[in-house]
Amino acid sequence: MFAIICGAQTKVASAEQPLNVLFIISDDLTSTALSCYGNKVCSTPNIDALAASGVRYTNAFCQATYCGPSRASMLTGYYPHATGVLGYKSPRPAIGDRATWPQHFRNNGYYTARVSKIYHMGVPGGVELGTDPKRHDNFNGADDALSWTERYNTPGPEWKAPGDGETLEGNPDGKRPVVGGNTFVVVEADGDDDVHADGKASRKAIELIRAHKDEPFWLGVGFVRPHVPFVAPRSYYPPFKPYEKMVLPPKVEGDWDDIPRPGINYKTSRNMKMDMRRQKKAVGGYYASVAFMDAQVGKVMAELKRNGLEDQTIVIFTSDHGYHLGEHDFWAKVSLRDESAKVPLIIRVPGRQPAVCHSLVELIDLYPTVARLCGLSVPDRIQGRDISATLEDPDTEVRDAAFSVAPMRKGFLLRTQRYSYIQYGEDAKGGQELFDLKADPEQYDNLVMKQPELADRFKDSLVKRLVSVRKNDLK
Repeated sequence: MFAIICGAQTKVASAEQPLNVLFIISDDLTSTALSCYGNKVCSTPNIDALAASGVRYTNAFCQATYCGPSRASMLTGYYPHATGVLGYKSPRPAIGDRATWPQHFRNNGYYTARVSKIYHMGVPGGVELGTDPKRHDNFNGADDALSWTERYNTPGPEWKAPGDGETLEGNPDGKRPVVGGNTFVVVEADGDDDVHADGKASRKAIELIRAHKDEPFWLGVGFVRPHVPFVAPRSYYPPFKPYEKMVLPPKVEGDWDDIPRPGINYKTSRNMKMDMRRQKKAVGGYYASVAFMDAQVGKVMAELKRNGLEDQTIVIFTSDHGYHLGEHDFWAKVSLRDESAKVPLIIRVPGRQPAVCHSLVELIDLYPTVARLCGLSVPDRIQGRDISATLEDPDTEVRDAAFSVAPMRKGFLLRTQRYSYIQYGEDAKGGQELFDLKADPEQYDNLVMKQPELADRFKDSLVKRLVSVRKNDLK
């Protein structure tokens, strides 16, 4: 089943009883799909319960808008342009003997384990690969063995799952079979949760919590949904059917006219040849996948409680980046708009009061923050910031701007509370976008030509940010 690859008052971690870390990360999850972030259609009661007992961040941003560099940055504590990890590769050759986030805990006496996708792993191909008994040990992707005491992969059938499947992308005549790859496919699958990778992941996480409850642990649980294919057991689909009832974001005539070519996302309704029926089914399939993933989160959290570990464990829930569901007629990730660059982030620390925090924070901040909360040293070289003050006072502002990149299109984002500035190319020759989020929260009106002085100031700030990132690289 599992491929074993290798072997009130704030509670303060102490030498006698250090805090555990349970890190849960979903793949390709937009915060707007979660009911605790305001979604009225997709119910996520288990993530909602975690949010109700922790601090929910409304302005958390990834450091790269696709999986590989985002995860490498978060786990190493370095921005992508500090390490040069801008694609789908392990960060180990770049960082040498410097400790990653879980490795730092391992070096300090913690049992560290990953279940499924924490560093980059190909989905769906890498997950389906594990179903072949001759190859199931060989789908670690860009993993880092030194981070883990043990690591486990959870193979699943993915787009090959028995059930009712349809390829939505590039299939205007309906003749294309159900296919793999990074393709919009919906499968209403036969069988129960445990047929699929995420069901197996929750089972393995439960097993590890039971086995290691008496020692400090850093447990990373990666859920591959809602990454395509949008596949989940049939029981998760009824709330979203008939698919025709799904509501799409508004489509604005001339929406793309004032943005540079690199600002048009790589997946659009137009180039995917998805008509309105298929677009609505894509949203319904995505939501069903989210509901399935939420149920697995609930199973893991219930096991933590059963073992009496709630008051001894920091729990983090997040995603590697966001996801477009038809906004601006864009789909998927890579874009530097809020839908793609912003992530859900919930942190629950024993003894801390539940709250909502609107400060700008970054995923790279998790390493130093959680190390400090567990009483470990924080390496001076780490480029993230300790945001633990927001857990005491959610009104604390820890950043004046968030920084993210889209290396495939040489894109850079500086996101303040009021403005979103996007630049293509370090010299901006690929174009610029500037949005006033107070006046235009959905980012329709590019102000670069209307407010060139402000755009120039952001350009200068971005140059300084990149210099700072590279100046401090790999100390």
